[in-house]
Amino acid sequence: MDIDSSPYRRELETAIQVAQTAAHISREVLAAAQADVAPGSFDLVKDDLSPVTVADFAIQALLTRALSEAFPGDGFIGEESADELRQNPALLSRVLGVLTRCAGDSVQFRDADDLCQVIDSCATLSPGAGPGRIWVFDPIDGTKTFIRGEQYAINIALLEAGRQVMSVVACPLLSMNAASPVTDASVDPTGKGCILYAVRGFGAYARPLYVGPGEDIQPPRRLPRHADAATSPGDLRSVTCWALLDSGVDVVHKGVAERLHVPFPGCDLLGWVPRWVVLALGAGNMTVWVYKKRSRLAKIWDHAGAMLLFEEVGGMITDVDGRDIDLAAGRKLEANFGFVAAPRSIHHIVLRAVHDTLRETGKEELLG
Repeated sequence: MDIDSSPYRRELETAIQVAQTAAHISREVLAAAQADVAPGSFDLVKDDLSPVTVADFAIQALLTRALSEAFPGDGFIGEESADELRQNPALLSRVLGVLTRCAGDSVQFRDADDLCQVIDSCATLSPGAGPGRIWVFDPIDGTKTFIRGEQYAINIALLEAGRQVMSVVACPLLSMNAASPVTDASVDPTGKGCILYAVRGFGAYARPLYVGPGEDIQPPRRLPRHADAATSPGDLRSVTCWALLDSGVDVVHKGVAERLHVPFPGCDLLGWVPRWVVLALGAGNMTVWVYKKRSRLAKIWDHAGAMLLFEEVGGMITDVDGRDIDLAAGRKLEANFGFVAAPRSIHHIVLRAVHDTLRETGKEELLG
């Protein structure tokens, strides 16, 4: 089935268009910071110690306003609240400024209060307690690497009754032809970046994000169901976060790869959305993530939609306990612990390797 015949054609076209504008915002903010034109763009720190940028706020406001105007009956979930903006007038001014320069007349905000209200409209809704259709945003996934001019992504997901039905992901610095091993420093030398999108049951697609002067827009490339071709552990290729590992259990991640004789770390990326993208593109086909504590929960905006890209190329995703990922459980994935993603036909082998490695390394308390 061709994606143009899907029932989400209008949603997809709208989301792709706004994602391209969001990518333009991210590039302008990054270029200004690198040139030190706007000192202080990256000087704010949230309570979870990750940096917050002008781009995070501007993109969340852009996505919410544009998509709420197009689909007024839908709900919206985003990572940011406007508390920091209200406390920092200079930052608020920068956000309004970059929206005016990059979005023009495509979205408009009456004033600073209107901007803050739009951002806050995403900050409280829970996927199990809102409208049947909910959009989930991560305006900048991989903020730490974004600051360094390395890999990051803009994630847009549409859920219906807690189920992923559509995904649009913009990766301004990642080539759609990136070959393994992909790392945070694997910046597209052509400057084109890529945009990926998928509709459940209609496949996943990729095309360059940017078109140069005089160039024609390339038709999208349907991504092959490469994960279906993997039938034994020897076909597995890892995607993980190793160089900047913080929340995961290093001995388990490495131990699983060694048990399965998979080169490690393979593709090494900080942001979860870029990891799902790299899995969809075929530079890898397996990822395992075991948090250091059972109380640690994943956040919905790091995974919703982006996971659909891998599923549409034949991947299967569960948590460490083998349960399906429940996207209706809350803004944090309260019904799940960690992730195990692999080709569907051999997912059970990878899951068993995770359990065996946890027992072997004395981490039985992390088993459900």
